[in-house]
Amino acid sequence: MKNALFAIALASAGLAALPATSHAANSSGFFVNGSVGQSNLSKGSYDDNDTGYTANVGYRWALSPSVLLGIEGGYTDLGSIQPKRGANALGDAELSGYNLGVNGHFNVTDNWYVSGRTGFFRADVKGGYFDGVVPVRVDDNANKWYAGAGVGYDFSNNFSVGVNYDYYKANKNGLDFNPSLVSLGGEYRF
Repeated sequence: MKNALFAIALASAGLAALPATSHAANSSGFFVNGSVGQSNLSKGSYDDNDTGYTANVGYRWALSPSVLLGIEGGYTDLGSIQPKRGANALGDAELSGYNLGVNGHFNVTDNWYVSGRTGFFRADVKGGYFDGVVPVRVDDNANKWYAGAGVGYDFSNNFSVGVNYDYYKANKNGLDFNPSLVSLGGEYRF
């Protein structure tokens, strides 16, 4: 029992020391990232939250040891948002789609970073609105944009965890959505 406790204590001390050690400078390369969080849509007849997620792949170029700029492509699903009371004839709003854009990863210390992203969002827009008294249902694609920012921690050159805020613009045929996503994400670089 004492040996098991000693091994656990030693392993814990080693893991606790990891963040204190400085890792090598970031370099160019491919990455894959994903995040899960809470989406929010408060527009027109919709005011609700749901679970949303993103997944991206891309490549970044190191402009300096602490500045990496790159491209990304991926998929976002912002969930299903219920209409306000009295607007049930509209049905749930759903927004998902593909993104293609640019991103940056900027280390402010050896381990802490801020990030940013923006680009093209090809959205599948589903929802409705009232045209006077008549409900209008929309199920179409929209070509708009997305933008976001984050802050996080690099555990090594290959792995980081962060908190992100992303904003998506999607409107089509009189239906105007501007949902956001606050999420916790991880990234692996290789």
